[in-house]
Amino acid sequence: MAWLWSVFLSCYKQIGIIILTSLSIISIYNLRLIPLKIIVYLFFLAFILSCNQTTKTVPFEPQETALALSQDILDYRITPKDSSDRSGFMFSDQGSWFAYSLPKTTKNNIGFSGPFLMTQENGVWSSPILSNLSLSTQQSKDQLIHFNNDLVEQHSYSSHLSQLFRNSEIELKQELVYISGHTALQRTTITNNSKREIPIQAKIHGQVFDIGMKLYNENGLIKLVSKNSEAIGYIQLAEDIEKIDISNENTYYSLQLKEFNLQPGESKEIIISQTFIFPEYSWDLEKKFIAKTNFDSILKVRQLEKEIQLKGILDNRDSTFNDTIYAEVLIKAHLTLQNNWRIAAGALKHEGLFPSYHYQWFNGFWAWDSWKHAVGLSYFNIPLAKNQMRAMFDFQLENGFILDCIFRDTTIEAHNYRDTKPPLAAWAVSEIHKKDKDLSFLKEFYPKLKKYHYWWYKERDHDQDGLCEFGSTDGSLIAAKWESGMDNAIRFDDSKILKNAENAYSLDQESVDLNAYLYAEKIYLSEIALILDRPLDSKKFTSEAIQLKQKIQSQFYDPNDKWFYDTNLEGTVFIKGEGSEGWTALWANAATQEQAEEVKNIMMQPEKFFTKVPFQTMSADHPKFNPLNGYWRGPNWLDQAYFGVKGLRNYGFNIEADKATIQIINSADGLLEKGKSIRENYHPITGEGLNAENFSWSAAHIIMLLLKD
Repeated sequence: MAWLWSVFLSCYKQIGIIILTSLSIISIYNLRLIPLKIIVYLFFLAFILSCNQTTKTVPFEPQETALALSQDILDYRITPKDSSDRSGFMFSDQGSWFAYSLPKTTKNNIGFSGPFLMTQENGVWSSPILSNLSLSTQQSKDQLIHFNNDLVEQHSYSSHLSQLFRNSEIELKQELVYISGHTALQRTTITNNSKREIPIQAKIHGQVFDIGMKLYNENGLIKLVSKNSEAIGYIQLAEDIEKIDISNENTYYSLQLKEFNLQPGESKEIIISQTFIFPEYSWDLEKKFIAKTNFDSILKVRQLEKEIQLKGILDNRDSTFNDTIYAEVLIKAHLTLQNNWRIAAGALKHEGLFPSYHYQWFNGFWAWDSWKHAVGLSYFNIPLAKNQMRAMFDFQLENGFILDCIFRDTTIEAHNYRDTKPPLAAWAVSEIHKKDKDLSFLKEFYPKLKKYHYWWYKERDHDQDGLCEFGSTDGSLIAAKWESGMDNAIRFDDSKILKNAENAYSLDQESVDLNAYLYAEKIYLSEIALILDRPLDSKKFTSEAIQLKQKIQSQFYDPNDKWFYDTNLEGTVFIKGEGSEGWTALWANAATQEQAEEVKNIMMQPEKFFTKVPFQTMSADHPKFNPLNGYWRGPNWLDQAYFGVKGLRNYGFNIEADKATIQIINSADGLLEKGKSIRENYHPITGEGLNAENFSWSAAHIIMLLLKD
């Protein structure tokens, strides 16, 4: 902690500024109710940022840290060929709606690729490199640094990006770090490696793709205005600018710096800020925040922040998974969640996570994705986990309904009120509370959870027998299938839709997973009610759970096949086809020990579910098994695999659970390989990664699979 002491010694006169900066941060983030631990963190952050601008802190040494393991865990190298190029990955932090990459190849331009803007459309690149750095001398216009010849190394960490260039005359280091959800800082350090004085002319310049964006000179700042977004961009330079040029129909800018001389061994820093800020936030406050920010200090804060988070995750591993390979996949999971994090903006009233920034149609928040994200986040970022829950409940209807998905910009895609998603919200709230014991959070959510829980029985129980069905609000069959979360699962191939009431429709089948989730909700709600000193509520939920458990065991379990299936409404006909819904009763602790053992035996059969990547969505020996052309007809989704593993653990089958977890992590393509992303799902026979890359709930469930409860 020597670096912290050095910061203190240089900052002891800045106490007055600390308070002002803290208030600025609070205003910038539009926080209303701030837990004490967050105030302490903000105070600490403000303390660091309030230091004298010239102070240099002791360098962070990552060699023996959790942060060191994050080096290059994802491959961010891409130079986008056009605005829609999604052939590479993007780095972001602090919930920003814009992201950067490391250039893969350029001519002589030095900078970071992008930014990739999620502020407009469904994500577009603003530019190959929006802020290029060109260095030359007065005597010669030849560039002093050449990307292809002089690039020494490029690295990414959970905290920042960096790249280094070197030749016989010049060494140039660039670093990029986020100071907030609105602004990233880019620092270039130029060092004279030669034995002579070098006069240097430096220029920052860039041109935007054809994305409806225009550039303007606003009092020495470059202002970026897009007809496709309310977010305004700003580029500013913490240097004296000799000349500003805007050209090419307001799509190109350049900032010419005053010439400077570098003596042998001397260094000079050039710091650029890039901001993209929505109108609900204050640009004036953000501008003041940028002015107070010291690059070394903010980098230190980010490194410390990530080190604390990563170490917390790694220290909480189950002892079976202490090998470094499991540490690296956990860090990749953490970084995947970080890159999908978005602050509140537009119609979204709280921060949360995209399923995948990388897939253009996943730029919103989904209900059961959110519940799963929140559980994963609860292991290292409780405030974000809570806000992920709030983001969906902001839209809860008076009758208790939670809509399927919500979006920042509803002119691109409207919120989906046609269906909801499986009820896992009480599980998520309970898991969050388990980590921090915050009674106020339980008090906030308990009435909402209770209302959502009983909504199912009011609007999704066609025959009022205490067993619910998936359905829709608009009477469409497709939306009813979506409500299950398993859109095209074979169990719905012959389903029909039935009307319960106005805006309330059910499928003509009762689903084992839905009722298992509802059973688990009753248990969680009963426990929450007890914590909140509501014994009558607790007793009621417990009584209902006992009855529901008996129904699950008797109606949905086929003693001949030794598997749990959906049934018709009467409960007299099983809807056959072994699928992952069959082990949700184990996850919910709703099966008998004998039933669990029989289900376990089938799960462990290689020809059925214990494939190369075990516990996929349907049995491999079924004629409709088709992982390459069946979204829920064969691929391994890591949430379903986790439910299977957790179900085994619930009934004492830990040897099988460990074996399955190890095989899942080792066999899913790229999970243990540096550079490759975590995928939406995997081919259970070949291990191939399928569908969307950088998928949040897969990352969240990797954390759940490898960490202690």
